[in-house]
Amino acid sequence: MGLIVNYVGYFILILNFILYWNGFSKHGKTFQYLVCYLTVLVIVQVIMEILVLQSKNNLFLVHAYFIGQFLCLGFFYKTLMKTKTQVAIIQYSMIAGCVLLIVDYALYPEQFFKFNLLEIALTSLLVVLYAVMHLYNMLLEHKQYYFLTIGIITYLLASTVLFFVGNITTGLSDEFKLLTWNVNSFLVILFQLLIFVEWKKSFSKKALRIYNGRKSNV
Repeated sequence: MGLIVNYVGYFILILNFILYWNGFSKHGKTFQYLVCYLTVLVIVQVIMEILVLQSKNNLFLVHAYFIGQFLCLGFFYKTLMKTKTQVAIIQYSMIAGCVLLIVDYALYPEQFFKFNLLEIALTSLLVVLYAVMHLYNMLLEHKQYYFLTIGIITYLLASTVLFFVGNITTGLSDEFKLLTWNVNSFLVILFQLLIFVEWKKSFSKKALRIYNGRKSNV
C-alpha cells in the first residue's frame, strides 16, 4: 500500500513537471522559479529512487531537497511581494538562513549524513512565513498562486512536524515509523494535487482564455 501511495505521488509530480515546463517561457520570472522548484523535486526523487534500487544510501539528497526548496520558493515569493519591506524580509532572512546552515555544517559536518532538524525547521518555516505573507497580500487583491500557497503552508507545516516526530520516535516500532512515512506520502499527494489545481485554474488554455477575455473587457 505504501509503495502504491508513493508512486501515485511521483506520477502527479511528473505530470505537474511536464505541464508547468510547457509554460516556462510564457509566464514570466515568478512562474520560472516555480518550474525550477518542480525540477529540483523531480531530479532529487529520480536520483533517490536509483540509489534505492542499487541499495545505496540516499539520505544526503534530503539536504539538496530542503535547500533547493528553500531557495526556489524563497525567490518565487520574493517576486510576489508588494512592498520593499516584504522584499527585504525575504532577502535578508534567506541570507541569514544560508549563513546559519553553512556555519552549522562547518561545525558539525557529520550532519550531512543524517536528518538535520535545524535545516528542516529553518528552511520549511521560513518558506511558510513567505507563503503567509503572500496569503495576506491576497486578502484584498487578485488571488495569484492561491491554491499553490495553501498547499505549501499545509504540506510544509505538517511534514515538518512528521520529521520531528519521526526523529523523536526512532526507538519505537517499525509499524509506527511506517505510519509516519505513509502520512507524509498522502500529504505529498495532496500537495501535488493542489499544484495541479493551480495549473488548471491559472495556466491551462481554458483559464488563460477566461483571463484574457476579462482583460479585453476592462
